[in-house]
Amino acid sequence: MDISLAVQLGELLRQRGLTLAVAESCTGGLIGDRVTNVAGSSDYFLGGIVSYADDVKINQLGVSEETLKEHGAVSAQTVKEMAHCVRQVMGSNIGLSVSGIAGPGGGTAEKPVGLVWFGLATVDGVWTHEKRFQGDRVEVKTQAAAEAQRFLLSYLQGQLYGRN
Repeated sequence: MDISLAVQLGELLRQRGLTLAVAESCTGGLIGDRVTNVAGSSDYFLGGIVSYADDVKINQLGVSEETLKEHGAVSAQTVKEMAHCVRQVMGSNIGLSVSGIAGPGGGTAEKPVGLVWFGLATVDGVWTHEKRFQGDRVEVKTQAAAEAQRFLLSYLQGQLYGRN
């Protein structure tokens, strides 16, 4: 596995004295795994919560039950709350979240297999975005973990503006 992205993120986080916490659903801990493949990641990575079930999103992270009922687990609103909540729970500077439908089942016309939402919460604001990936379950998870890292990198490089 190419860890150059994780190395680059680690260098930027360390240089800026920032800490990271993750809230993962469909990636099942893969983002945290990638971050911790870099030696010295304990300097900036506080940990993560794999909130695969809605009950964990509610009880461990603090995501609103109303948000989940109204918008579903795979939505901008949910990943926004996940990112904000993991940042608060872990006491980190940055909260990164992901929730999606890895497949092969679970998709609908509105939310197809491969749809993944990403959230990022910092002192500067909260951002979300979505991507649609192709492939089997493992490929969707792998692509989603890489995209989450790129999303964080874009923030660290000053390429995210405004708030969502």
